[in-house]
Amino acid sequence: MKKHGILNSQIASVLANMGHTDQICIADCGLPIPAETQKIDLAVRFGLPSFLDVLEAVGADMQIEEILLAEEIQTHNPEMLQKIQAYFASNPKMPTVTLVPHAQLKQMTKSCKAVVRTGENTPYANIILQSGCIF
Repeated sequence: MKKHGILNSQIASVLANMGHTDQICIADCGLPIPAETQKIDLAVRFGLPSFLDVLEAVGADMQIEEILLAEEIQTHNPEMLQKIQAYFASNPKMPTVTLVPHAQLKQMTKSCKAVVRTGENTPYANIILQSGCIF
């Protein structure tokens, strides 16, 4: 049995198979997930698990060079944006932050290795994490 890191076998497998520039999305419970993209559904009920809980667990187990967020998060969920920024500010190597229109972010999920669906029920609580190189 694993002792550290991600315990969810689907997420652990996706992370282990990612290479430099591959992407994974962590999403709220409302983000549509394209049929061609692997969906890892963790949602149990509204708020469980939270977006931030999953982001922190995945972020601790992944080298991240870039994060992509919907630009709408700035006006429609500034509290979540502040929490995301605070989480990444503690990272010794701050990833590049790219803001894109929400419609574009939804399209980008088609090329993600997986979308992890959380129970988060606040607007625009979606992020695409781009894998960095560990050496």
